[in-house]
Amino acid sequence: MFSWSYFLQQTMNGVILGCIYALLALGMTVVYGILRLINFAHGALITVGAFFVYFIFFRAGINLAASLLLVLGFGGLMGLLLDVIAYRKLRGGPEVALLITSLGFYTFVENFMKMVVSPQPYSFKTPAYLAVMYKTSLLTFRSIDVFIIVSSLLIMFIFNLFVKKTRMGIAMRATAENLEVAHLMGIEVNRVIALAFALGSAIAAFTGFLWGAKYGQIAYDMGFLTGVKAFVAVVVGGVGSIPGAMVGGFVLGLAEILSIAFLPTRFAEYRDGIVFGILILVLLLRPSGLMGVKEEVRV
Repeated sequence: MFSWSYFLQQTMNGVILGCIYALLALGMTVVYGILRLINFAHGALITVGAFFVYFIFFRAGINLAASLLLVLGFGGLMGLLLDVIAYRKLRGGPEVALLITSLGFYTFVENFMKMVVSPQPYSFKTPAYLAVMYKTSLLTFRSIDVFIIVSSLLIMFIFNLFVKKTRMGIAMRATAENLEVAHLMGIEVNRVIALAFALGSAIAAFTGFLWGAKYGQIAYDMGFLTGVKAFVAVVVGGVGSIPGAMVGGFVLGLAEILSIAFLPTRFAEYRDGIVFGILILVLLLRPSGLMGVKEEVRV
């Protein structure tokens, strides 16, 4: 029997998961738009960000606001180092070299974290003021749920405003349109790409905290599948489209949660398959994505 309360509850759960996917997709779509790089290393930053907050907030006792500012800075620094050390020398070469490098970097970080923090998952206790429970006639939610939705929408709005209205954002869009022409026009391409990596990585590290605070557990390998799904969100929404990345994230989050909620129980273990089924369907019906536009191949 259909229940509006159950439907709204699961929809809210889907929106929250969609916020996480959308935030990760933001950073991935900017980097892919510029370098045509499927940056699997993006997933490693979720793991690093989650454990960074765990150790400085829960172990070192630094207050949450300062911890979140520090994790944003730490994530941005990691992204900058990733660009300078791993990718900058490979630009202009085969795109597959960048792809393999990103996989190698993710594998390195995953195994490094496995040695440092152990293979066992860590309990990530939500701070008491973010764990306050609220109940209404239709919904039950916690403060962390509201925090995830509000902070995600705020980040998306600021990021979109930055890309569309600021000088550096316009330079980023120009570089994504055609890297060589942007360089000829006097744009400092290396600076733009470094900023794209820094911003995307800072958001990814912050998302690691959101994941841990929402689901109460973090692990050394938590970033890979989440990162892959974020890229699926980029493709579903439309490669190179920032609004599309947001829409793609929400589509995947809602589809994943609602399919588990309303399909028979035996299908619950196929939630990941449902996500990739959506990807295949979108590629068959609308290869440019829900909000993407067809573009000529750059030569």
